[in-house]
Amino acid sequence: MANANGASARMRVFRGTLIHATPEEAVKILEDALLGVQADGKIAFIGEGKDLHRLSQEFAFTPSSVTHLEKHEFFMPGMVDTHIHAPQYSYAGTALDMPLLDWLNKYTFPVESRFRDKSFAREVYTQVVKRTLKNGTTTACYFATIHTDSSLLLGHIADDLGQRALVGKVCMDRNNSVKHYKETCQESLEETRRFIAELLGKKYALVKPVVTPRFVLSCSGTLLGQLGQLAKNNNLHIQSHISENIEEVKIVKELFPDLDSYTDVYHKHNLLTDKTVMAHGCYLSNEELALFRETGASLSHCPNSNISLRSGFLNVRNVLNHKVKLGLGTDVAGGYSASMLDAVRRTLDTSKILSIQDPELETLTFEEVFRLATLGGSQALSLDDQIGNFQVGKDFDALRVNVAVPDGPIDLIQLEEPKIMLERFLNLGDDRNIVEVYVAGRKVVPYPKKPLC
Repeated sequence: MANANGASARMRVFRGTLIHATPEEAVKILEDALLGVQADGKIAFIGEGKDLHRLSQEFAFTPSSVTHLEKHEFFMPGMVDTHIHAPQYSYAGTALDMPLLDWLNKYTFPVESRFRDKSFAREVYTQVVKRTLKNGTTTACYFATIHTDSSLLLGHIADDLGQRALVGKVCMDRNNSVKHYKETCQESLEETRRFIAELLGKKYALVKPVVTPRFVLSCSGTLLGQLGQLAKNNNLHIQSHISENIEEVKIVKELFPDLDSYTDVYHKHNLLTDKTVMAHGCYLSNEELALFRETGASLSHCPNSNISLRSGFLNVRNVLNHKVKLGLGTDVAGGYSASMLDAVRRTLDTSKILSIQDPELETLTFEEVFRLATLGGSQALSLDDQIGNFQVGKDFDALRVNVAVPDGPIDLIQLEEPKIMLERFLNLGDDRNIVEVYVAGRKVVPYPKKPLC
């Protein structure tokens, strides 16, 4: 029913350039487009500017209420961070002097043990959600810690600030040298069940639990199997790490000598499903990639971390050729930047390095990597029916980008065509260029000011 102001009080309409990806086109540009957003945050229509009069009548909005983007602005889908460790944000940008396994024991586990303190957790988790939103991450797949209550707090903060999130209480019952950061198999399972039940009980619209065995080195076979069953019984997402580091792959083989591969360990424990995302995958064989494809599991490419911890390089082209779902991740704090723009740039850098080593390898284009950061991430998290691009019926998760923002990082010498503006933003832009962020139609950046009383 229309109120005294008409349906326009509920329908928001934008006019300007839209840039997004589809399965067929890595970059699709709609100039002078009209996009309507319903009160529930879903996209009601996408049309052409010339059809303003017809659309205003059909969808009952007044043309004068339309928000017009400037010529140097465009909307793009929100970016999807498919792998980030929220507690590690507390030391992001430091402690990158060791390979993975040493790094975990010296830096990560001692820091994560501090998250039994909810006040400390609140401070860090508020900062990381705000920072990632400001940098255009509308959806994040978070590792928390083994602490149930702090992990629930991360879900609350993401919901409060308006970020779409998958949140995982970390599970690990072996191979941890840190005195105050341990749990038994039984404790891990009981607390994971409590975490899932309480987070689902909150009925957050955009925040859901994800079953999170840290990785095979940290989990007994019993715990892996029980977590696989738990995810199956509750139809939940699953996240973990795989084949990040050569030494890690070697130890997994020693722990499970009767299984064919690292991938087979997860598969045999029912942890490889079409709602699974595994980070890294630098050393997966073609046979393992075939198993990913067969099960519908996905990979999160975390190039900054792969380089910073000297883990290796993922051949993204080979993954895509195997038709495995793939998104990008920042992997804070192994990756030192919480910005998905950094993940885009490091993805391109890694592809170019691999093509130098192998001139036969086809280098990734910026258009392809743009798709990985948006639609690809939504596919990797099995959320592409809701987000990832601009389609009628999907949620309006979007970034309003201004490439010519005053005092910004991009010097716009002349008005460029939209595709060039996108390329410059991906290569040169930062949070200053992201002037507005929408999640499910709600404007979450700039942050709404809290009332003084």
